[in-house]
Amino acid sequence: MLTSHELFGFMSPALASEIVAFIHETDKPSYKAALKAIGDARHLRLVFLERQPRTQQHAMILSTLTKPNSELLAGSVLRQWLVKKHSAMLVDFLNALGIPHKDGVVDDLPPTMDDAKLKAAVDVLVAKYPPEVVAVYLNAFNDMNEANWENLKVILENDKRLQLGNQA
Repeated sequence: MLTSHELFGFMSPALASEIVAFIHETDKPSYKAALKAIGDARHLRLVFLERQPRTQQHAMILSTLTKPNSELLAGSVLRQWLVKKHSAMLVDFLNALGIPHKDGVVDDLPPTMDDAKLKAAVDVLVAKYPPEVVAVYLNAFNDMNEANWENLKVILENDKRLQLGNQA
């Protein structure tokens, strides 16, 4: 199971760039927080970073999101991207598991999940969505939630469709 900053390190550069671009377009406060974190880490003023070309800003953000000390920021960026861009996938997963939710967001998860039900829900997602996006979501889901299902960890470690870094 991967943490948020590790997910950014293992996902394809194309997906990582897509996430940062999405945050820039849809969530200016999170994007600015990412730039501020870079400035704090590199002892640079925010205004200096804001004057850099967008491609350079994105590259600096992506580089920062892979660092262990950026775990909170990486988690926040992933959550925003998943909830805002991929809410249909979150809803499909939770519906397949029979977990009550509000637009893909859950207050309380069961402490465990039936193996067959979980495998079927994962199969639904992989059939409907890009495997790399599914892998990022499921890793983030298991890492960011208190339930932390062991059987989901096993699926993520063993299902070849969900291996980050092997995506074409």
